[in-house]
Amino acid sequence: MKKISVLILVLIMAAGLFGCGGGEEPAAEGPTIGLVVSTLNNPFFVDLKDGAQSKADEVGATLIVLDSQDNAATELSNVEDLITQGVDLIMINPTDSDAVGTAVMAANDAGIPVITLDRSANSGDVVSHIASDNVAGGKMAGEFIIEALGGTGNVVELEGIPGASAARERGQGFNEAIAESSITVVARQTANFDRAEGLSVMENILQAQPEINAVFAHNDEMALGALEAIKASGRDIMIVGFDATADAVAAVEAGEMAATVQQLPKEIGSNGVATAMMIIAGDSVDAYIPVELALVTK
Repeated sequence: MKKISVLILVLIMAAGLFGCGGGEEPAAEGPTIGLVVSTLNNPFFVDLKDGAQSKADEVGATLIVLDSQDNAATELSNVEDLITQGVDLIMINPTDSDAVGTAVMAANDAGIPVITLDRSANSGDVVSHIASDNVAGGKMAGEFIIEALGGTGNVVELEGIPGASAARERGQGFNEAIAESSITVVARQTANFDRAEGLSVMENILQAQPEINAVFAHNDEMALGALEAIKASGRDIMIVGFDATADAVAAVEAGEMAATVQQLPKEIGSNGVATAMMIIAGDSVDAYIPVELALVTK
């Protein structure tokens, strides 16, 4: 009898170990969030992605990151891919605020909520937009240049991708600021947020404009391209960028750039995932979540 009792006890214990007979259910998997980035060929957006990934790891979410390569058609294809995969929410960093509307509406039709990061969407239903106040940042850059030049001088404005909200808003803030001074914008041209284009565009402007006192670039990549062109020309021209990427901050510390407006891309990405988790849980969130700015100078 004792042997039979021991055998029954062993069987009961084994059943408990292998989850038989009403053991605990396995833990549910976390939500899946898609992140469509305008380009990963820019350190700012790499930081944004890294911030999102870090927060996703922290909260137990799966993050699927797709690169649009600054192409609206690729962006739409990426969103369609995420819809097919059945993600719980899509975060989009748009290539173009107008063109992204088609992608946003595709997600809307599939019943998948959308958050925009850094750049807004001009159409479609977006639950929340998380970004720095780009108008305020543009004003910050303009006011710095006004003070440095004593309220007068010739300035070049290197613009971002036409149609991108960040380019439009940074330009708006900058031009509103300098309108209160005697500063003249002698050249205004897009370099598409790209360092190589910033270099070539600035080379052409330097040949056409004999008197330039300062350059304001809508992002640091263009500012750093302009810096190379200015170095090669041997001219002394102040440069102000936007984003405070590692290369730009190093250039400011070296005295090669005068300033850069600091955004916090990792915080934008992290806030995006935190907001996504709230939306997925059915909580209400703000339609616009701002991220602070600061001016980085030597």
